[in-house]
Amino acid sequence: MKTYLAPLEGITGYIYRNAYHTFFPDFDKYFLPFIAPHEKRCFNEKEKNDLLPEHNTGMHAVPQVLTNRAADFIQIAEKIADFGYEEINLNLGCPSGTVAAKGRGSGFLAHPKELDRFLDEIFSKTKLAISIKTRVGKDSYEEWQNLLEIFLQYPVKELIVHPRIQKDFYKNTPHMESFAYAVDYCEKKGYPDLCYNGDLVTTEDIAAFRQAYPGVDAIMLGRGIIRNPGLYGEMLGSPAVDKKTLQSFHDKLYADYTEEFSGDRNVLFKMKEIWSYMIDLFVDDKKYGKKIRKSQHVVEYESVVRMLFADARLKTKIE
Repeated sequence: MKTYLAPLEGITGYIYRNAYHTFFPDFDKYFLPFIAPHEKRCFNEKEKNDLLPEHNTGMHAVPQVLTNRAADFIQIAEKIADFGYEEINLNLGCPSGTVAAKGRGSGFLAHPKELDRFLDEIFSKTKLAISIKTRVGKDSYEEWQNLLEIFLQYPVKELIVHPRIQKDFYKNTPHMESFAYAVDYCEKKGYPDLCYNGDLVTTEDIAAFRQAYPGVDAIMLGRGIIRNPGLYGEMLGSPAVDKKTLQSFHDKLYADYTEEFSGDRNVLFKMKEIWSYMIDLFVDDKKYGKKIRKSQHVVEYESVVRMLFADARLKTKIE
């Protein structure tokens, strides 16, 4: 089964991807956090750093674009092709209220006629292969059947389905009936390749999914990997991540963020966000999680993390 790293805005940028790539098994694809069009420039410095081939060495990286304007998508696709990429991913899944209110991300799903025209133009004028990451509707699961019919009018390289609607955000249970419908529909059509994304956070989750959908050849892992970087390795049969490897991963991540960002605040913001997930690996998660959150300076942070890796035990099983 092919396994992909999800594009998590603010988390899975090139620094995280390279730290992960150093210590853990390679994903089949690494999807980059979305790029949104800018009025006066194509890419900002952050986006350019994410795209640079030298920041993605040894990885099959796929850039993602968030827009509802065909001209913007086509222009960005041309620039992305200049970096040597062969695939581009369309974001129709972002549930952010501000994004959806502008008719982008999962908000675009509420306008099927406009979406159809958009897809017709980008598929006819873009040289790169186009994959789509989507939710199954904006306000209702009943939207999914029509949306799927629209998608399959075009040569979609791969359809990555997160079976929630926009207003679910990341709450509620994924609507597996919608995903099952997509599996049946795509099998009848003979295309495109399907990938599942949503709430695969333990090896048990992954095993249950594979048993339920043996014909689906790809999954995408997001929050489960941030929480447990060893998850993919465990899925492949490796032992659970040990504390030494986890500390080496953390130390590279922290050092690279420190080099990239100026000031304690920016570095700590990044590390605290990652620890909000990864602290679940430790028995004393609440105790140390609170200390990490309260750290105001890197000296405090470093002291807490040293104690964590020296004294805290890893959980034998993560629920």
